[in-house]
Parts: sequence; C-alpha cells; structure tokens
Amino acid sequence: MRPYLQFFGKGNLRDFFEHRKLELKREVEKFNSNYILTVSEEDFCQYLIAKYSLRAPEIHEDKIYVYDPKEVDVDVSKDPMRAIFDRSKPFYIKGVQVTIAVPFEGDGELFQYKPSTSTRNPPCGEIRGQEIRLIYKTVNHDAEKLKQMYQRDLNEIKRYLQWVNHDVSNFNKELESFVRQFVAQRKKKFLDDIGLVSSLGIPIKRREDMPTTYTIPSIRKKPKFEPPKASREDFKPEPALALEEYENILEMIYNMALVMERSPQTFSKLKEEEIRDHLLMMLNAHYEGQATGETFNYRGKTDILIRVEGKNVFIAECKFWKGKKKLVKAIDQLLRYTSWRDTKTAILLFNKNQNFSSVLAKIEPTVKSHPCYKRDWSLKSDKLKNETIFSYILHQPKDVNREVILTIMAFSVPK
Repeated sequence: MRPYLQFFGKGNLRDFFEHRKLELKREVEKFNSNYILTVSEEDFCQYLIAKYSLRAPEIHEDKIYVYDPKEVDVDVSKDPMRAIFDRSKPFYIKGVQVTIAVPFEGDGELFQYKPSTSTRNPPCGEIRGQEIRLIYKTVNHDAEKLKQMYQRDLNEIKRYLQWVNHDVSNFNKELESFVRQFVAQRKKKFLDDIGLVSSLGIPIKRREDMPTTYTIPSIRKKPKFEPPKASREDFKPEPALALEEYENILEMIYNMALVMERSPQTFSKLKEEEIRDHLLMMLNAHYEGQATGETFNYRGKTDILIRVEGKNVFIAECKFWKGKKKLVKAIDQLLRYTSWRDTKTAILLFNKNQNFSSVLAKIEPTVKSHPCYKRDWSLKSDKLKNETIFSYILHQPKDVNREVILTIMAFSVPK
C-alpha cells in the first residue's frame, strides 16, 4: 500500500506567500511611532527579512533510515486475487508496516502547499518534525517491489521540491524590497502625522555661480527572532545632512586630495591642520552658510565641521597614517563628537612613508574590529567607488540606534 497523507494539498503556495506578507505587515503595525522613528531602520528591516524569509526543504538522502517494522492489520478487501465474499466492508489480515524516514532541512510547512508547477497526483507521506515518513503496509514480503515503490515516491517528492524551491527563491528575492518599502511607508506616515516634512536636510545650498574645480577623471534551523531594541528616549526631529550632499562633499574632498597626491612637491611638507585649511577654503567656496560666510568650520586641530544648533551633522578628520591604533583613536574621536542620528563623518587618511598597499589592507579589518562597527555601507557615487575609499555604518557607543556613516578616504603623498 502507498503511504498516506497527501502532500501539497492544503492550498496554493502563492496564497501562502501573500498570507505571510500580511503577517509581516501586521507585525510592523504593532510597533508604535516612537519605536519606528528611533530604531535603526536597517536593523529593523534585516530582522523582518530574516524572520519572514523561507527555506525550501532540502532532503538528505545519505541519512535515510528505516524504523523497526511492526505488525499491523491490513485491509485486503480490494485485492482481486483473494476469495472474499463481501467486499463492501474491510477484511483484515495480519501484515507488516514499514516506515522509511527521510530527514530534511528547511521549512516543513511548505510540504502542505501546491507550487506553481504541479501534477494531478502529488506524492504522499507524512511530516514529523524534520522528517518525511513514507509508510507502507503489506502482507507480502516482496522487498524488491517495496524498494521500487519507495524510490518512485522519493523521486516524485524531489521533483516537487524543485518546483517549491523555484517559487520560494522568487518570494525571498521580492521580500527585501517589500519590507524596505513598507517600513519606509510606515516611517513616512509617522513623520507626516507629527507635521514633519519628508526630508530633514539642513538648509545648505550650493552656489549656482561656482564652477566645479579640481575635476579629475574617476578611477573606476530557524533561530529565534527578536526585533531590535529601540531607544528609550522619545523621538525628536533632528537636522540631518542629505545623503546626496554628503557624497557631493566627499567628491570635492576626493578631488582636492588627488591634487595633493599628484603634487607632492607642493603638499608633502604640510601638517594635518594645514591640509585641513586647504580643504576648508575649497569647500566654503562652493557652499553658503546659514548666517555666516562659512558653512564649514573647525573645532580642534584637524576636524572639518558642519554644525547646526550647536551640534555636528558632518565631521571630517585629516590624519596621517601612523598605524592601526591611531586609526582606532581617530574613530573614537569622531564618535565622541557625534550626538545626533544620521551624522555623516569622514577620515581623510594621508600616507607619507609606508607601503600604500599595506596601509589599505589594514583599514577594513581595523574598522570591522571596532566595537561600534555595525555593517558595510555602499556609496552611490561612481567616483567614490574606489579601492582607496571605505564606507561603513557605526553606532554611537551608548546607543546602537544612533548610526553614523563613516567614510575613510586614503591618499598617498610621498615625500
């Protein structure tokens, strides 16, 4: 007899996917506005993506085994070879039950739903934990026939799982954009609810009469899921430098630093604060401040700042490469200066007397070993996609939801 409990018969996999998206939306809607506005948006999206992604079942044929056979009553009323006077009711004789266990990894609930490609007669069996159990009852001891039946059933299950895997892969690919779009919609709604405009960029504008200078060609088993913790403080709107302006500032700095790199006879003798002053002049030639002639100013020896309401929204540090410990110290210094969400920062790293390739190789592992490192960041500007430019997301030491973009731009200025 064939195994019982038909697979893939509860409904369509497409409907299951839609229900899963609905569950995701309901979970997001349970979080209040303060949580959505203060939690790291990226952390929250990654949590949802991880929780609601699916894993198609994957069979481990090398781990298949058979349970001990047991004696059972077998109905043989439909067997035409037996002399049975009344076939309208069951007729039982003693037989044997053979159970073949097929271990798998992945989401077992996917066995219940029909994929977009299917047949009229889906395979049968039952799911117990992370096992498929193919159960056969027989009164004969024909091992070869039983083996053929089991192999045929297993091949059919594997064929169905290929179709399931195709549908699940498409669902997972679409899930990330669905999550990001829905979370962004919720965030925008809450911002609109409290009367905020969609962009909180500071009032900084480029002078339209200034040509671009220093233009240089660019060089081309499921774990338990817990939502990220939000800040305890209430959300307050804070100025933030728009990403496109941040990248525009970085491009200007990059162009000017390349001029320094390619003119070592002029710039090799400059100190860190003198390099800073050159960059400040160039930046303030392109931007107008809010109330003064300068948007960019400085606080310490080497930093370049944009300040709003007494707090920093952009900070850049000019440093000579003096080893990994000094780089960590520069990162710590930047984090001490940041206080608002979405602060944009940069470290301009000048190398004078060491092997430049060796310096570049040390930057990424140094940043990623920092206790405030969260993840890599991708700049959109093609000019900034360079092997000497590194960009990351860090968090402030006392609040993982207050994120800081750090871009490290390395330049070699030989003596």
